[in-house]
Amino acid sequence: MSLPKTLCRLLAAASLAVLLGGCNTILLNAPGDVARQQGNLIIIATVLMLIIIVPVICLTLFFAWRYRASNRKATYKPDWDHSLQLELVVWSAPLLIIIALGSITWITTHTLDPYRPLERIAEGKPVPEGVEPLEVEVVSLDWKWLFIYPEQGIATVNELAAPVDRPIRFKLTSSTVMNAFYVPALAGMIYTMPGMQTELNAVISTEGEYEGFSSNYSGAGFSGMRFRFHALSQEGFDAWVGKVRESGRELGREGYLELEKPSVREPVHHFAAVDPALYEAVLNRCVDPRRMCLHEMMAIDAGNGSGRTRMEGLEARSRGDLRGGRYVQSAMCAAGDAPAPGLATTLSRS
Repeated sequence: MSLPKTLCRLLAAASLAVLLGGCNTILLNAPGDVARQQGNLIIIATVLMLIIIVPVICLTLFFAWRYRASNRKATYKPDWDHSLQLELVVWSAPLLIIIALGSITWITTHTLDPYRPLERIAEGKPVPEGVEPLEVEVVSLDWKWLFIYPEQGIATVNELAAPVDRPIRFKLTSSTVMNAFYVPALAGMIYTMPGMQTELNAVISTEGEYEGFSSNYSGAGFSGMRFRFHALSQEGFDAWVGKVRESGRELGREGYLELEKPSVREPVHHFAAVDPALYEAVLNRCVDPRRMCLHEMMAIDAGNGSGRTRMEGLEARSRGDLRGGRYVQSAMCAAGDAPAPGLATTLSRS
């Protein structure tokens, strides 16, 4: 082999090594226990599938070479069509793989249910008795993240922090469109949806600074919808909380309505105090006090609506296909419209 060809191959191998060195394998070796178990599931599932895939690829190449047209030594049996032994191998091996893969996936799917409270903080380390999860209320906005800490009475934008080895319970919702909260080092992604709440239980085991982002396209500013997640010691977390409180800013309903306006690559904001009812107002889509909250609408609906009940609330069809039965009539209304007769106008904001 000539020297130039050898140098070219070495250069190509070195270039490949440099490119692979830039790969981030945190997904398969995450510092969070939930994310680590999910990474292990990916590895196990891949290995089980490769048990079938690799032999199939090798045998395909082998048969293509062995029984090529120019090989006169290969056995030629044009009338062969069945082998019981071969059928057993071909069907039993994939069946066993599917059974194993299905069992493992079913068990881990229930074990790693994001709504399920954590039973351990690491392998062989159960959650210490008496330790309560750190609650964080998450709101996805256009195009930024709002984090509310009800226990500490603070809030931040595009910055998240938590102590290591303490379970975290996230409650998540959205201000506008559906989004997805994802910190690869912590746990799998979880969707956020307006008017609905999802939950995620996770824990981080190693101090450090990690990346979080939206993993669901949500508009023009989606690519900049990122934040930093700080995994700190308990002392470091307390210091971080103290730093947030030094900002002196408060986040109430009016401030939230201003923050809610679309913005791209929003810088980090700290709020030393936050309205305790803000998250519930966001969840029920009534931060603006002129709007009725979703839970109030549901309460009215549970009370048989605004006065007419049962068959009285159904209208006879006057247009379209008159053969159809009676239907529920609906209409649009604005905040300034007069209330319907019989509808109570005093509604609780609790």
